[in-house]
Amino acid sequence: METDTRNYVHFSVRHQLKNRIRIITPVLLNDPERGYILEILLKKRPEIKRVRSVFAIGSVVIEFDSGRLPAKNLLIMLDAVLGNIALKQADLKKDRKKTFDGPLQEVDLAVQGMSCASCALLIEMVLNRDERVKKAGVNFATETVTVQGQLSKAEVIDKIEKLGYSAMPIDTLSQRKKLIEKELQRIDVARRRFVWAGLLTAPVVTIAMTMGGRTWMRWLQFALTTQVVFGTGSQFFSKAYRLAKQRAANMDSLIALGVGSAYGYSIPSLFRRRGHVYFEAAAAIITFVLLGRYLEERARGKAGEAIRKLVDLQPQTATLLVNGVERVVDIDDIKIGDVMLVRPGEKIPTDGEVIVGLSTVDEAMITGESMPVVKNIGHQVIGGCVNGNGVLHIKATAIGMDTVLAGIVHMVDQAQAAKLPIQKQVDKISAVFVPAVMVISAATLTGWLLAGAPFAFAFGNAITVLLIACPCALGLATPAAIMVGTGQAAKQGVYIRNGESLEIASKLNAIVFDKTGTITEGKPRVSKVYKISRLAENKLVMLAASAENNSEHFLGKAVVAFARDAGVELQECAYFYSETGHGIRAEVDGYELLLGNRAWLENQQVEVVRLAEQADNFASQGQTPVYMAINGKEAAVFAIADSPRPEAAAAIERLHQLGIKTMMVTGDTEKTAYYIADKVGIADVVANAKPEQKLQIIRQLQDEGHNVGMIGDGINDAPALAAANVGFAVGSGTDIAIESSDLTLVQGDIGKVTDTIELSAFTIRVIKQNLFWAFGYNTVAIPVAALGKLNPMIASAAMALSSVSVIVNSLRLNK
Repeated sequence: METDTRNYVHFSVRHQLKNRIRIITPVLLNDPERGYILEILLKKRPEIKRVRSVFAIGSVVIEFDSGRLPAKNLLIMLDAVLGNIALKQADLKKDRKKTFDGPLQEVDLAVQGMSCASCALLIEMVLNRDERVKKAGVNFATETVTVQGQLSKAEVIDKIEKLGYSAMPIDTLSQRKKLIEKELQRIDVARRRFVWAGLLTAPVVTIAMTMGGRTWMRWLQFALTTQVVFGTGSQFFSKAYRLAKQRAANMDSLIALGVGSAYGYSIPSLFRRRGHVYFEAAAAIITFVLLGRYLEERARGKAGEAIRKLVDLQPQTATLLVNGVERVVDIDDIKIGDVMLVRPGEKIPTDGEVIVGLSTVDEAMITGESMPVVKNIGHQVIGGCVNGNGVLHIKATAIGMDTVLAGIVHMVDQAQAAKLPIQKQVDKISAVFVPAVMVISAATLTGWLLAGAPFAFAFGNAITVLLIACPCALGLATPAAIMVGTGQAAKQGVYIRNGESLEIASKLNAIVFDKTGTITEGKPRVSKVYKISRLAENKLVMLAASAENNSEHFLGKAVVAFARDAGVELQECAYFYSETGHGIRAEVDGYELLLGNRAWLENQQVEVVRLAEQADNFASQGQTPVYMAINGKEAAVFAIADSPRPEAAAAIERLHQLGIKTMMVTGDTEKTAYYIADKVGIADVVANAKPEQKLQIIRQLQDEGHNVGMIGDGINDAPALAAANVGFAVGSGTDIAIESSDLTLVQGDIGKVTDTIELSAFTIRVIKQNLFWAFGYNTVAIPVAALGKLNPMIASAAMALSSVSVIVNSLRLNK
C-alpha cells in the first residue's frame, strides 16, 4: 500500500501498510501524558487493535482493521484528535506555577568531581532553585546533568563550578571522546592514590601496634601521615571546604572532619611527648576510603564502555573535496552540504548521500548483520560505518548530534541514566547520616564538658564518635560484593559489566528476546532446494552460487556456502547486476539467471505460480524463500533457514518454571517469527519491530510493573538493552550490543540467564548483609563512643575491622 502523501496539520505519515500506520507528531514529543490520552481515545474505537508510542521522537504506530475503518478516515480522525490535544496542552501550560517567557532550551553537560550521590543531589537542588530552570536532573552513575529552562550553557557551567565541581559540554561525539579520555585518566589517578596511601599507611599502623611509644617512631608516624592526609587525602579537605562555603555537607565533610580531628589532636601530644596520638587512625581512614573510591571508579568505568565503543566509531577527521582539492578537517568542522571523500577501508565521517561511486558499506553497527550493503549514487550512508573496496563521494546530510550514531549514543545515555542502584540509596542515607554524626559528636563534647569532665577527655570522646562513624564500610559494602560476584560469574561464562544489573536481576519477571543470533544461531543456511527445472540439482546449485558469489547479501552468501559444502565448483559470471532489496540478474555458463524475492521475478515478467505454493510452505516453516529463474522461466526455490539454538527451548522452559514472562521482539517477518517462537515455546511475539519499537515495548512492560530483562546481539538492540532493567548480550553478537548490555553470555548460552538470576540473588543478599553490618555497627558503636567507653585507638581499630568484615563477607561469593 502506498504511503499517504497528503499534508496534515498535526502529524506526518512516515510508514503505511494496509492495516498499520506510523506517524510522527510534535504534539506528543517528550510528553507521555498526552500520549496516554491519545491511546485511551483511540482504543475506544473497536477498529483500533493496537497503539504504540515512542515519546522521545513523537512516534505513534497504530494497528487497525482497514475493512471497518479505512485508512483515510483514520488519518482525518487522528488530525482532529491531535489538534484538540494540542489545544488542551496549551491550556494546561498556562496553569503551571512556573511560567517562562520565550523559548526553553535543554543543556546537557558532563560533571566531574562528584564523589557520592549526595553531590548529585546538591547540584540538582541548587539548579532547581533557579527561577529560570524548569527542570534539572543530575545522574551520579553516568556523571551527567540535563537542564531544561532558560539558562545558557555558560550559566549552568558557572553554577556547577561554584559548588566545586567541573562541567564540560557533550554536544558532539568528539567532545564525548575527550571526556572519555579524562575518565580513563581519573581511574588511573584513583588507583595510584590508593596504592601510594597504602604504602605510606602500612608502616604507620605497624608502628602503632608494636612500638608506638618511642619518640622517633612518633615523628616517623607524623611524617608519613602528613603525606597521606595532605597529599593523597587533600581532595577530601578541599571539597569539604567548598561545600562548607555553600552551607552543605556530604561524606567528604565527615571524612575531613574525622581525619582532621585525629590528626590535629595528635600534634600537641607529639610535642609534649606524652598522651596518645591517632596518626594511624587518620592515615587508615584515608586509605580505606580511597580503596572504596577506586573500586567505584572501576565499576563506573565499565558502565561507560557502551558509550565509549559507540563514540569510537566516529573518525576524528574527514577529507573534504573543495573545488576538486582535498582538505583534511576536524569532524566538528563539517557542514551540511559538504562533499566528503571516503577511500576503501575508511570510516564514513557523518551521515550523508552518495553522489559519486559504487562500493559496499559494513553497517553491522546498525543492523548487527555482518554482510556489507551495496551503496550506489543516491543511497544514504551512516556515519561511523566502514567503507568497502570502492571510493565514495558523499554529501553530508546530518552533523553533530543529529546523526544516527549520535542518536543511538543519546538513547543509550538516557536509558542508562534511568537506573537506580543500591549504592545511590546508601548515599542518600549518608546525606542524612553525615550531619547527624556531626551533631552527635558536638553533643558529646558539650555534654562531657557540662558534666565537668576534663577538656582532653571530652574532646577525645568527640573524636572517637567521628572516627568510629566514618563511613568506610558503607563505601565498600556494594563495590566489594560486586567485584567478587562478577569474578565468580566470569568463571561460569557470564560477564557482568556493572553493579546495577545485580540489584535487579533477581527480581526479573519478564524477559524479552531478540530472534536472529539470540534465539537462533545467526548462521543462515540453505535447508532445502525445490526445483521444477529439468537441469540436475547440482547444476542449479552451481549456477545460483556462481551468480550469488558476486552478491553481498547474507542470503546470497548462504547459497554460496551451500554450494561449497557440497563440493560444487563455481564459475565466473559473464554479467552481473544487483537490485538492492530485491535480487540479482546474472549470466553464467550461457544461462540468463534471476535470483531474489517473488516481486523481483514478477517485475522481470517471470511467472512463479508453480513455485509459489512451495515457497509459502517454506515461509510458514520459518525459512526464507529465494526464487530462481533460468532464461526467463521459473526454475527453483531455495529455502534458507536460521535454526534455533539447541539450548533455547530448555532455557525458556526454565524461565517459565520460575514464573517469568517471555516475549520475542524481532525485525523479521511474522511467519518466520511465529514459527521460531513456536519451536522454542514463546507465545507472545512482536514482528517487524524497529529499534525504537523495541525500546518502546521495554518501556511499556516497565510501565505495567514488570522488571524487564532484554536479550539481544545486534546494535539495533542497544537502546532496548540499555533501557531494560537488565540487558543480556549474546557473546557472539556485535561489540556494541555487548557493551550496551549489563551482562554478556560469553559463549552465547542463553541457558545461563537463570544461573545469573540465582547468582544475582546471592550477591544482593551479601550486599544487604554488608550494609546491615555497616549501619548496625554504627548504631551500636556511636552511643558507646559517646558515653566514653571507647578511646580513639579502639575506635580506629573498630572502623578498620568494619571495613575488613565487609570484604571477608563479600568473599563468600567465591564459594
